[in-house]
Amino acid sequence: MTDTTKIMSGKRGLVMGVANDHSIAWGIARTLAAHGAEVAFTYQGEAQLKRLKPLAAEIGATIMLPADVEDDAQLDAAFAAIKEQWGGIDFLVHAIAFSDKNELKGRYVDTSRANFAKTLSISCYSFTAVAQRAARLMVGRPGAMLTLSYLGAQQVMPSYNVMGVAKAALEASVKYLAADLGQDGIRVNAISAGPMRTLAGSAVGGGRTMFKWIKGLAPLKKTIELDHLGGAALYLLSGLSAGVTGEVHYVDAGYNVMGVPPAAYLEQWAAEEGKSDEGPEG
Repeated sequence: MTDTTKIMSGKRGLVMGVANDHSIAWGIARTLAAHGAEVAFTYQGEAQLKRLKPLAAEIGATIMLPADVEDDAQLDAAFAAIKEQWGGIDFLVHAIAFSDKNELKGRYVDTSRANFAKTLSISCYSFTAVAQRAARLMVGRPGAMLTLSYLGAQQVMPSYNVMGVAKAALEASVKYLAADLGQDGIRVNAISAGPMRTLAGSAVGGGRTMFKWIKGLAPLKKTIELDHLGGAALYLLSGLSAGVTGEVHYVDAGYNVMGVPPAAYLEQWAAEEGKSDEGPEG
């Protein structure tokens, strides 16, 4: 059998979007580092840099670069700095999304033009923008790119609204980027993660109820942890998935395969909510 303990040994890559130690991007970065990868990070603003520094130190990462994904000059500078220090990269992790949390409440139909444009720019187009630059640093080597999606791209989810539209566009982008870059030996995939207690997840209303519902309905009867995402990312960014591209890989304890919950589960849920669908007796 192949020893996978250091399967990323000799590989270098960029992780974008670490907000704190609960971030999915951090879970991925530490897993990659544990398997031998060298990791560089980008950040936006001094507050994020302050949180990033101790995490980077944990894995011996020394490259931390400013990169506002809506600022082409900053993106160019970040990738130029990586090229100067490393020459090239083997992988890219894009974990960046944004929407006005006030517009994630209520109805999607009330989304403003300004927030729609900003949400799609940061949450979807930014992956294409960084893929353009990362691909130039992957010339001559098998490269892998990874972004993060959510089930709200495929199904209507409460308090997700325009983010669902952005993630749907992001998943389509994964397919088109995979088709464009495959001839260069670069693979492009996405992970659709189950809900977690992250900074991004805190913007979605009703989180506690959603966690409880998904944990009860998912085939594995649990919610997702950072190590689950890290393991999936390790597979998609390493040679273990050399034949995989253009895919959206679900890491959600199997929740996405479920339709109507089992009757017993619905009855239990209704009882807990003080409701009943049996009607009055007599």
